[in-house]
Amino acid sequence: MIIQPAKRTESVKEYFFSIKNREMAKLNQERAARGEDPIINLGIGSPDGTPPRAALEVVAKTAVLDGVHGYQSYMGLPELRQALSDWYARYYGVTLDPGTEIQPLTGSKEGILLISLTFLNAGDKVLVPDPGYPTYTSASQIAEAEVIKYDLVAEKGWVPDFDALEAMDLTGVKMMWTNYPGMPTGARATEELYAKIADFGRRHGILIVNDNPYSFIRNEHPLSLLAVPGAKECCLEMNSLSKAHNMAGWRIGMVGGEADYIREILKVKSQMDSGMFKPLQLAAVEALKAGPEWFATLNAEYLRRAKVAGQIMDALGAEYDPNGAGLFVFGKLPAESRNDKLSVILREAEASGKTRGEAVSNAILYGAGVFMAPGFIFGHNGDDYIRISLCAPVPKLEKALEKVKAFLQL
Repeated sequence: MIIQPAKRTESVKEYFFSIKNREMAKLNQERAARGEDPIINLGIGSPDGTPPRAALEVVAKTAVLDGVHGYQSYMGLPELRQALSDWYARYYGVTLDPGTEIQPLTGSKEGILLISLTFLNAGDKVLVPDPGYPTYTSASQIAEAEVIKYDLVAEKGWVPDFDALEAMDLTGVKMMWTNYPGMPTGARATEELYAKIADFGRRHGILIVNDNPYSFIRNEHPLSLLAVPGAKECCLEMNSLSKAHNMAGWRIGMVGGEADYIREILKVKSQMDSGMFKPLQLAAVEALKAGPEWFATLNAEYLRRAKVAGQIMDALGAEYDPNGAGLFVFGKLPAESRNDKLSVILREAEASGKTRGEAVSNAILYGAGVFMAPGFIFGHNGDDYIRISLCAPVPKLEKALEKVKAFLQL
């Protein structure tokens, strides 16, 4: 390069899964040359199911029409904003004005950066969960804010320790990220938890941003932070169709909150894109009409998958919550194991300074041809953990179980 990158990029690295996918692509070439099966990827949470049929039919019919291929409104179609408003009223009991309190997004991941750029100045402080979605940290760093981690631990149910938060020096803290059902932990939200979070933000003048894409997955009672009375004055909530409607690649999300916040986000977003493809928006309107039977069918499948994922955790001697929500099973690996193969891996990890999660993930990847995400990528409190994605059909998960057992000589 003839110039140097911006200094703000020095604080972030390429996304872990981007790097790992290249590594696995190379390994798959080598495996193919040896006549071996491709790696079973249980890493990233990209749903493998099909979106609602009505959504597919709408995008197929409208994509071939004249007049739908130009720039669209930066605010999204009125029909989409209304559908999102209806969705929140129907399932969360939350009233959002479709004209002023909803902003469609190109996936909620875009929203993380947009919100960070909209509200954070250089040097502002941001509370980020540990473990949590890595993009909360990287987006804050790109906005040149200071990341302050707050601990989530299994012993406390993976929820914030509010006594510890109150004891912190909160000077300069402007924003706080929350995420329930939790990724990677699977911890569920409760009305009491959301009330405490909103109260904490209100009393300390901290904008709470709740990331809520997993609320329908393995979870019969979806909740919204915005359902807390008065929450809109101090809270934003992001959501998406990626997980709940099998539409991750469509990149359709939203942020909801008080009109003043949404107006500020739109100021930044309108500089970044020129609206979402109209047929996608119209398809999203149909997808959002999905009834309880859609989610019942979806979750019946995820529960079958979670059972096999639990058997993989059992083979590794990992502790996990069989009743967790969301798209992942998160398990704590033992410090010691009676299994000879696993015992060697754990001892070598301790000797080399690697986390248990990283050591076991790499050993299973190279030894069994199965990839599971190491917990360290989600924060220090995930060091001893490994995460299994449920975005693979039962037969593939069962094959992964067979491979892991064969590798461990079980």
